[in-house]
Amino acid sequence: MIAKTAIIHPGVQLGDDVVVEDFCIIGAPFKGQPDGTVTSIGSGAVIRSHTVIYAGNVIGDNFQTGNKANIRECNTIGNNVSIGTLSVVEHHVRIADDVRIHTQAFVPEYSILEEGCWLGPQVTVTNAKFPQSPDVKNQLSGAIIKRKAKIGAGCTLLPGVTIGENALVGAGSVVTRDVEPGSICAGNPAKFVRKIHY
Repeated sequence: MIAKTAIIHPGVQLGDDVVVEDFCIIGAPFKGQPDGTVTSIGSGAVIRSHTVIYAGNVIGDNFQTGNKANIRECNTIGNNVSIGTLSVVEHHVRIADDVRIHTQAFVPEYSILEEGCWLGPQVTVTNAKFPQSPDVKNQLSGAIIKRKAKIGAGCTLLPGVTIGENALVGAGSVVTRDVEPGSICAGNPAKFVRKIHY
């Protein structure tokens, strides 16, 4: 079902049983967009009202957004991914299967979110070590959030950090260095607390 108020641009391919709610924009053009750019969204998607998805995204099955999500161009997004209300995913981001991004999160360009990782509400990932420096665009480095890592609400991840597989970052933490797999860290700056016991 596609709402009458939704805008679907040329080059958009939608799978079966896709719901696009009121005032969504799918396949919005971007600066320098090559001719023939395709935007693909798999079957079973639910795209809630006022969401904007730019051109060049390749998105798997069972995708869903909250209201007013903004997804910039040329991302690769797997199956069973959810991006919450008012969250922003910038361009050239890789999001694997089963990722959950909660409300008001920010994921900048060149970030990598591996399978099953989880970002709580208002998580901010950064990618510019020296904002407004002359060569800033060539030095951008997003975070790498490994498989099944969990980032608590209100955390900030500094550019280029790696959050290890199955790690847990406590709410409100500021992560300035890599987090070891299977560990808990918390605080500002975030420090090792203990290993996770299974």
